[in-house]
Amino acid sequence: MMTEPQREHEWLQKLVGEWTYEVEAAMEPGKPPEHFRGTESVRSLGGLWIVAAGEGEIPGGGIATTLMTLGYDPQRQRYVGTWVGSMMTHMWMYEGELDAAERVLTLDTEGPGMIEGKMEKFKDVIEIKSDDHRVLTSHMLGDDGTWYGFMKASYHRK
Repeated sequence: MMTEPQREHEWLQKLVGEWTYEVEAAMEPGKPPEHFRGTESVRSLGGLWIVAAGEGEIPGGGIATTLMTLGYDPQRQRYVGTWVGSMMTHMWMYEGELDAAERVLTLDTEGPGMIEGKMEKFKDVIEIKSDDHRVLTSHMLGDDGTWYGFMKASYHRK
């Protein structure tokens, strides 16, 4: 069975290519943000999925590798995907949607919280700024019901 890519799959192809990134992340509340750099190689998988392999600096020193998959499930009418990294054992499962302007993909997920390690709600937001620039922001849902941004990664095409 061969599936033809739909408009939503074609949107994901904007992410394909070789990228460098710079991250600003608040690793602990009340502490100044830390800065990291890395690279990411994004390839298409049959025009239906993208696979993004990253490598970059992490808090505390050292290098981590990451792998993200993103696709679109026409039956659920939702973008779906995963994210794993060499620095943790949790697999993040994504589900989300594209905004009406087709510039911002918001992906909901759950994972271990930063301080206590209990499961928390998160969202990652990918915003296309131009063909050669995109921004990923990560947010965590606070106990007060407010989304708090804790990480911003700016990607530039090589």
